[in-house]
Amino acid sequence: MLEVKNLHKVYDGHGRRVTAVGDLTFSVPEGQFACVVGPSGCGKTTLLRVMAGLLPATSGEVRVQDTPVTAPPPGLAVVFQEYGRSLFPWLRVRENVELPLKAQGMARAERRELATEALAAVGLADAHSAYPWQLSGGMQQRVAIARAIAYQPRVLLMDEPFAAVDAQTRADLEDLVRSVWKQFGVTLLFVTHDIDEAVYLGQRVIVLSASPTTVAQDLTIDLPAERDQLTTRADPRFTELRGQVYARIQKVKAPASEGAPA
Repeated sequence: MLEVKNLHKVYDGHGRRVTAVGDLTFSVPEGQFACVVGPSGCGKTTLLRVMAGLLPATSGEVRVQDTPVTAPPPGLAVVFQEYGRSLFPWLRVRENVELPLKAQGMARAERRELATEALAAVGLADAHSAYPWQLSGGMQQRVAIARAIAYQPRVLLMDEPFAAVDAQTRADLEDLVRSVWKQFGVTLLFVTHDIDEAVYLGQRVIVLSASPTTVAQDLTIDLPAERDQLTTRADPRFTELRGQVYARIQKVKAPASEGAPA
């Protein structure tokens, strides 16, 4: 469903050349929930933007449903970290959710039905006539998720979507995303800096190295399919997997922190 092959991304500007992504190759099969973690500044967001067709690759390619990505592809949606910038404050919640469907030329009755279903799926069935600024941060991010799933994507990319909310809201949103993933059967790639979150959410964790970025580890998360914040996080296997990911990230960022060449 999602394939990254020998992806390389270089930024040139102001006399400076920065290799953000060195040589990345991995694939995500249909319906899988995969998480991406790595040291700070390793190019996680750059990777996601190239995958979404928002930035061109320097070399290599990204394929969605076996079609090369050269622009934002149909069937793919993105949820960003900064929900405040992705929602239009002058539009009501339902109008925000319907916006990409309206841009597609979808009939009003159909897009209203999809928006209603999506808002119900994220627990906001009664907030359709509110404005985003009337909602809490967590509720605004739920609106952003509703807009993404109303679009009926085959692939959903999420870029640190819970980084700006409090811990309790974050836990609720983590469980919401797993629920949405199971309900709608999307292929989900979730970028996060939080190791615990990656292990809790994913069926798999892809660990990136420090920049220039490569895949340092690809770890299967063999926790039970049904998870909850108390039981799963208390599971000794959760602790073991978290430790493996943490140790790997410490190892791949050590050369840069010690002053050795990247």
